Amino acid sequence: MNSRIAGKILDIFGWKRIGGLMEEKYAIVLAAPHTSIWDFVIGFLYYESLGGHLKVMAKKEVFFWPLGGILRKLGCFPIDRRNPAGTIKNTIKQLEQSSDTCHIALCPEGTRKAIAKWKTGYHTMARGANAPVYLSIIDWGTKTVGIFAKVQLTENARQDTERIQKMYAEMKPQGLYKNNFRTE
Repeated sequence: MNSRIAGKILDIFGWKRIGGLMEEKYAIVLAAPHTSIWDFVIGFLYYESLGGHLKVMAKKEVFFWPLGGILRKLGCFPIDRRNPAGTIKNTIKQLEQSSDTCHIALCPEGTRKAIAKWKTGYHTMARGANAPVYLSIIDWGTKTVGIFAKVQLTENARQDTERIQKMYAEMKPQGLYKNNFRTE
């Protein structure tokens, strides 16, 4: 998609953009809140408006014909949620073997429902591939989308995740479905 068209679509629907493209060849991008499939659409348009192209993890169940082909063309790749270790290994491999820029977006909540304890698989992926982690927001309350922080990881995945949840809590973002997002 043309970056001007993507930006124009966001403008028409009143979305403000913050942040910009990441400088690193590969990175993990945490996107929250994630309460609807529309989060993917807004995030996709945002990144395309910058001239970038994100890869997005999605549950394998949505890759049926003809949707699967469309999703792959848009940069999505299927994951098997019943095999977290395999997903982590495959994602690390995808980052390390990419000859192009590879920024992978995923939702730390791991679901579109409200959960207090976010997943830590992103941490294993990032540390395994020596990739930086960026935080992005899709705030339906203020119609703001973009990258707002780069976080330094430690060896403690749970503490890092709690710190990240606090960063999101301070921003007070709203999901499309308000009751489906929480940070604690």
